[in-house]
Amino acid sequence: MESAMSAGIAMAEALQNRLPWLENVWLWVTFLGDPKNLFLFYFPVAYYASRRVGISVLWISFITEWLNLIFKWILFGERPFWWVHESGYYNQAPVKVHQFPSSCETGPGSPSGHCMITGAALWPMMTALSSQMATRAHSRWLRVIPSLVYCTFLLAIGMSRVFLLAHFPHQVLSGLLTGAVLGWLMTPRVPMERELSFYGLTALSLMLGASLIYWTLFTLGLDLSWSINLASKWCERPEWVLLDSRPFASLSRDSGTALGLGIALHSPCYAQIRRVHLRNGQKIACLVLAMILLGLLNWLGHPPQISLFYIFNFLKYTLWPCLVLALVPWVVHTFSAQEAPPIRSS
Repeated sequence: MESAMSAGIAMAEALQNRLPWLENVWLWVTFLGDPKNLFLFYFPVAYYASRRVGISVLWISFITEWLNLIFKWILFGERPFWWVHESGYYNQAPVKVHQFPSSCETGPGSPSGHCMITGAALWPMMTALSSQMATRAHSRWLRVIPSLVYCTFLLAIGMSRVFLLAHFPHQVLSGLLTGAVLGWLMTPRVPMERELSFYGLTALSLMLGASLIYWTLFTLGLDLSWSINLASKWCERPEWVLLDSRPFASLSRDSGTALGLGIALHSPCYAQIRRVHLRNGQKIACLVLAMILLGLLNWLGHPPQISLFYIFNFLKYTLWPCLVLALVPWVVHTFSAQEAPPIRSS
């Protein structure tokens, strides 16, 4: 394992020093592959294109992110940006690598969440596009374009994570394989419009299940805050260590999203527009309005206290599905509905 990690550091050094002109590309790719963007961007885009695909993206996102959290707690994966210091690798063979703001994530490193969660959640989008291409295109090569784009994007995400010193190559590979398998398994099994209690129990199960696993491991003598301590110790700048990279931040996001999905699907606004066929212009208006509301939520910031941050994060992601599925389409449809012309009396 030590030789595999040393090879990973060498790969990161080569990416940083031999291809420095690609730095901005890798930064953009890792931003586009951030699991938070699945909730805040890919989900609305997919939903306004196809309700079923959008709900699949959201469902797979929070289930896979929860599984990724559990895997990281169990596997205890190191991250390169602290391993080069803790292992003494710099003393044995000095390397020229540097950190970025995206490097200093506080959770364990295995498997890569960017690769695993994004790979699973984008699977229904890829299969939906492939199905459409298969019905419309006569060329075999055109039919495989969505699959090629999917694979290329995920490989680029993996390389960007190695470049940033956020993951070792074997963590990226395990994330890619696990994400693809989970996406393939879950896409045809996503529950659609179940009763509200189902989503409430799902949110509660995610929260209680992770808490039970956490306290079980803690009782066995495992220090699950070890990665937070190392990230804080070896990150070059304290402001790069963000609260939303903590493991329980993803848990509050996942449970909040599960509850919010159920509330949205059973809201009066959704009941009014669920069978309405929105025009393309209305769908674009929905996406723009949703992004504006997201910007306002982010502009509010978050409390600096950890406990209050988790509560705020939970409420934020509970609200987000309600906005995307129900409130925004209802507002756009209500204000853009064409009124019937008045009947002139003879």
